[in-house]
Amino acid sequence: MKLYNYFRSSASWRVRIGLALKGLDYDYAAVHLAKNEQFAEPFANQQVSHLVPALVLDDGRWLSQSMAILEYLDEVHPEPPLLPRDPLARAQVRALAQDIGCDIHPLNNLRVLRYLKNDLGQGQDTVDRWYRHWIATGLAVVEQRLAATAGVFCVGDTPGLADCLLVPQVYNAQRFECPMDEYPTVMRINAACLAHPAFAQTHPSACPDAA
Repeated sequence: MKLYNYFRSSASWRVRIGLALKGLDYDYAAVHLAKNEQFAEPFANQQVSHLVPALVLDDGRWLSQSMAILEYLDEVHPEPPLLPRDPLARAQVRALAQDIGCDIHPLNNLRVLRYLKNDLGQGQDTVDRWYRHWIATGLAVVEQRLAATAGVFCVGDTPGLADCLLVPQVYNAQRFECPMDEYPTVMRINAACLAHPAFAQTHPSACPDAA
C-alpha cells in the first residue's frame, strides 16, 4: 500500500495511526499542501478532491477520506479492532469521531483558512479567532461526551477510531495556541495516546517530510 499524505495534515495522521495500530506496512508518499503539490500530477489526476490522505491499495485502487479509509482497514484487517463489537459502543465511537471529523476539522481546514484570508480579506488575527472559536465549541462537546465513555482512551481502555481523530485535532489546537485547560479529559487521553507507540511513531515530527 501507498499512503499519500502531508505531515501536518490531521486527516493524514489519523490514517497513519490506524495503520500503525494494525501493524500494517505502507509506502509514505508526501504531498506538501502548503506548496500546493495536491494540484500537481499524477496525484491530482487520481485524487479529484485534491485532498489528503489517499490510500493506494496493492491492486492499484485508490481510497479517499480518512474515516472511510480507517473503516475499510478495520473491515479488511479486523484485529486489533478500531471499532468495538458492541453496537452501542460502536455508535459512541462514531459519534466522537464525527464530532471531530465533521464538526471541528472542516471549519479549520487549510483551504478554509486560506479562503478566509485570501479571498475574503480577513486578517490573521480574525482567522485565528475563527480557528479558536470552533476548537472551543467542538472540544467542549467532545469533553462532555467523553464523560460517559472514557477509560484510558476515548471509549474504554483500548485505543480506537475516536482516538485516531482526537490526537491530531489536539495537535492542531496546540499549534494555534488554543487554550486547552477546559478539556482535562481530552488532554488526559491525548497524553495516554502519545505514550502509545502507534501515536508517537506517526507523529508529524517523525514524518519524512517534516520541516
